[in-house]
Amino acid sequence: MRHFTYFVVSVILWSVVSCRMDFSTDLSQGNLEFSKDTVYLDTVFTNIGSSTYRLKVYNHSDKAITIPSIRLGRGTNSGYRLNVDGLPGQSFENIDILAQDSIFVFIETTLDYTEITEPLYIDDLLFDSGVNEQVVKLVTLVQDAHFLYPNKTNGIIETLTLDGEETELQGRYLNDAELTFNDDKPYVVYGYMVVGTPDNQAKTLVMQAGTKVHFHANSGLIVNPNSSLHIQGSINVEGQPETEVVLEGDRLEPEYSDIPGQWGVIWLRNGSINNQINYATIKNGSIGLLVDGYTSTTIPTLDIHNSQMYNFAQFGIFARLSNINGKNLVFNNFGYSAFAGTQGGYYEFTHCTFANYWNGSVRSYPTVIVNNFYTEDQVNFIPFDLQKASFTNCIIYGNNNIEMKLEKVDTGIFNYNFINNLIRFNDVSNQYTTKPQYNFTDTTHYTGNIFNQTPDFKTEFISLNKMFIGQNSAGKAHAAVSGTTLVPLDLLGKTRANPADIGAYEFVVFE
Repeated sequence: MRHFTYFVVSVILWSVVSCRMDFSTDLSQGNLEFSKDTVYLDTVFTNIGSSTYRLKVYNHSDKAITIPSIRLGRGTNSGYRLNVDGLPGQSFENIDILAQDSIFVFIETTLDYTEITEPLYIDDLLFDSGVNEQVVKLVTLVQDAHFLYPNKTNGIIETLTLDGEETELQGRYLNDAELTFNDDKPYVVYGYMVVGTPDNQAKTLVMQAGTKVHFHANSGLIVNPNSSLHIQGSINVEGQPETEVVLEGDRLEPEYSDIPGQWGVIWLRNGSINNQINYATIKNGSIGLLVDGYTSTTIPTLDIHNSQMYNFAQFGIFARLSNINGKNLVFNNFGYSAFAGTQGGYYEFTHCTFANYWNGSVRSYPTVIVNNFYTEDQVNFIPFDLQKASFTNCIIYGNNNIEMKLEKVDTGIFNYNFINNLIRFNDVSNQYTTKPQYNFTDTTHYTGNIFNQTPDFKTEFISLNKMFIGQNSAGKAHAAVSGTTLVPLDLLGKTRANPADIGAYEFVVFE
């Protein structure tokens, strides 16, 4: 039996070898076809590796062929790295492609801005040589940047100490020379940068018009007690350089432009003061703004105007017993809520568009949620005072039936009012009819609101976070006059009509 088994194995091996010996190819005649004639590796920051890009190489002939060589035009000096059909390197010889088949070439790069002569880095990917040579262009734009890292000692990355207690957050405190961000080149942040000092001395981080900040994974910004964040963007004028401030992740490839959860949070800690944000776009993190505490009902912890927040895995703004004044704000696409005002506080929003058309998973939270308590176990509720929750001329809408939730305990103050808003609140199961906070005929809390009528967002614009309203919007010419006086220009700088349209934008005529 053992001899028979040996015989069978020998026959199989001989057959395989014989087949391989019979395999023949023709040399490539310059008739390869490619999935792209130019591979754009998009924009990378200096010394940060790109994503991996794929090129497919086709042999459409009826014969197997051999490509004598595949190589980079810059040779071993090239900033590109290749992987051809599973083999890494920068040059390859005698690569076979079966008849009517194909192979993959994977391309990556890591480039040092100081070692290249032009920020647009180009190389040739060469197939064969001489008269049969075929070329695919490789193109990458390299950006220089300010890099902010936590300190590293003996291989250990510094972790933050907040209020005298060590945390697991990797990061450091910004020094005085780093407290002004400008538009000369982008800022790339690794870990958490803190505005302030360990003993809570007052510092202010200023982001000037045109600043671009890119957060790496598990990174963000913390503003300590007594300190402030001032984002000083300005309106973009057609034909002029961009002057808004943009905060997002550090992956610049187009496929990452709208992906939530790429970085952490901007945390305005309890005791931080006079935080101001104007003309900013904040997107693609876990939580946009975590705002804790307030010291005065007349001076907001956060004044945020003319700004946009998109694509967060959890919340756009998550406030805990805080004071926020918001005007001309646009929100969309959150795994939880656009705005959550929890544990009471003092909130006032005028001409804002709170939208949530999240489709990444099932969403159980409404677009806007306000409460006056705290609980860890859904049994023991700790009351707080909601001094004010005021929404005027706002759109509160999304792809769920219930997009506004007011939760209260009677042992805490719960003051709220909604004036001339467009709200989606389609209580198909009648589960809210007995709760007094949803008595929309109570003029103490509700005046001039519109429920469950279309805001007329353009469908194909929603996924692009362009939350303009059309001329068929139910909110057209329905804003309260007081809101028009307080916010005379819409987010695009257009003078509001009188009466104005509800939301952050005056209506547009869609083509």
